[in-house]
Amino acid sequence: MTAVNVGQSSERRKAIENELKRLEESAMYSAQIQFEQTKQWRGINLTLGIPATLLAAISGTAALVNTSGRIAAGICALTSAAFGAILTTVNASHRMNQAASAANAYLEIQTAARQVREIDLPYEAIEDVRNTLAELTARRDEQNKTAEVPNKRAYKKAQKNINSGGQTYAVDES
Repeated sequence: MTAVNVGQSSERRKAIENELKRLEESAMYSAQIQFEQTKQWRGINLTLGIPATLLAAISGTAALVNTSGRIAAGICALTSAAFGAILTTVNASHRMNQAASAANAYLEIQTAARQVREIDLPYEAIEDVRNTLAELTARRDEQNKTAEVPNKRAYKKAQKNINSGGQTYAVDES
């Protein structure tokens, strides 16, 4: 290998390393944002689901206990139905599961990119590492197509978590 080829090889390896770092960072933010979305959807699911269940139980009890409670039972039943309808329309439990799956997929991409950068890049052939980078990029792009667009609150909470060290491993701090 000539001096020019060695220099070009070194530059290309550095460019791949930088792109792997970008991919890691992108996946890290995307994962954290999706985890925040998961928390929000879980909260909505509980906020709507618990009152719907309690009101249904209260209305059933009131209707069975005596006939004078029919109006209260009817109001509770209608309110419970309204909560249930909103819960069904919003589909919070499905969205919660979808966000959790997306978050975990992003974490897998983040971990794989870090491992390629830290473990494989210094020793593997450049073309092999470049192919792995292309595969990871394609996985991330595919995940981006299927993940729900996050809201501003999830983005801000994710950024705060990351900035406070929420994605830092103890081994990286030494």
